[in-house]
Amino acid sequence: MMRHAASGQRATTSASFPIPDCANAVARAHGITERLRASAARIETERALPSDIIAALHEARLFRLLLPRSLGGDELDLRTLAEVIEVIAAADASTAWCLGQGAGCAMAAARLQRKVAERLFGPADAVLPWGAGIQGAATAVDGGYRVTGKWTFASGCANATLLGGHSYIFERDGTPRKRADGRQLDRSLLFVKSKALIHDMWHTLGLRGTASYTYEVENLFVPEEETIDREEPNEVFEPGTLFLYPVTYAYAAAFSALMLGIAQGLVLELRTLAMTKHPRAAASSLKESPLFQSQLAVLEARLRASRAYLHATLTEIWRKVEVTRELPIEERAHLKLATTYVINQGVEIATEAYRAAGETAIFAANSFERRMRDALTASQQTQGRPSNFITIGRVLLGLAPDTILLR
Repeated sequence: MMRHAASGQRATTSASFPIPDCANAVARAHGITERLRASAARIETERALPSDIIAALHEARLFRLLLPRSLGGDELDLRTLAEVIEVIAAADASTAWCLGQGAGCAMAAARLQRKVAERLFGPADAVLPWGAGIQGAATAVDGGYRVTGKWTFASGCANATLLGGHSYIFERDGTPRKRADGRQLDRSLLFVKSKALIHDMWHTLGLRGTASYTYEVENLFVPEEETIDREEPNEVFEPGTLFLYPVTYAYAAAFSALMLGIAQGLVLELRTLAMTKHPRAAASSLKESPLFQSQLAVLEARLRASRAYLHATLTEIWRKVEVTRELPIEERAHLKLATTYVINQGVEIATEAYRAAGETAIFAANSFERRMRDALTASQQTQGRPSNFITIGRVLLGLAPDTILLR
């Protein structure tokens, strides 16, 4: 049983937090897109989200999309999260990536005691990113742990108030602490950003504005109450359907929607370009070219089909989980199938739209080349690996998964 049963369940919304208006999350996203489009070049040049953009995102409450409602968050369903992220990504992919990362990490609040969750996530500017992988070692001491580790890819680190470090747990005598299945236990230790040494090494092809820095701590004390086990259902204090999902599925929904947003932005830019461009030595303008007309129509169809597949899958599985209170491996496989497929379709659509723009696309004066670089960079993240299809196919055939993809 989860600890959000009867005695441990939180009130829906604390008196100290306003009741969130979750229904307008997509509208709030649309409300900031013009500002993001106008700031996209600046975001890339500064290699981080500028302070005025961060302030606008906080004002729109877009860093609280998956924060529990009991803490003043939206606690969105995953389809609505996908809609929000796609809207933002069509304007600026770096911003959408930071929001997707922050949304997933905010789910950690559901695994904290109430007073701790309020202290860490109560401030209106609270943002938690964490690095990829279990890269820390934490030794048990009185009241908590001493942790040493170095983590990479903390997207949104520049504007974070908190950081988290996934770490293997060791007993006082140095022996590994084990789970019931024999694997070594890991926990995610949360701490204020000022306690970490930050390394700005984020010089990349795309998604340059995400400030996905590396950070490290040495022998840092972290209280037990400020740590979570991302796998343990008995450490969940919230009753919502969202918190029955492992956080990786929130990332999958967000990052697949992000790729749709990038592709959507490129297709829209291509359509706009076609209204005025007459390719050199071509018999007609792009707008009047039957070949281009067919190409644009197929791109639009593929984009809409990918979006429909993603939304239908997220909605169908959410409804099942609401009823059964479980997310079996078959449903995990179907969800990852949709998100992996959409990421790969999205980068293909983006590439074809870029190439259809011709030599216009290579100049930094327009958004084609930035969006293309963002798409290629986003496609390299683990959620989009083509090898994911192997793991998913094994499950569809009744075989055991060969990686931790579906954990």
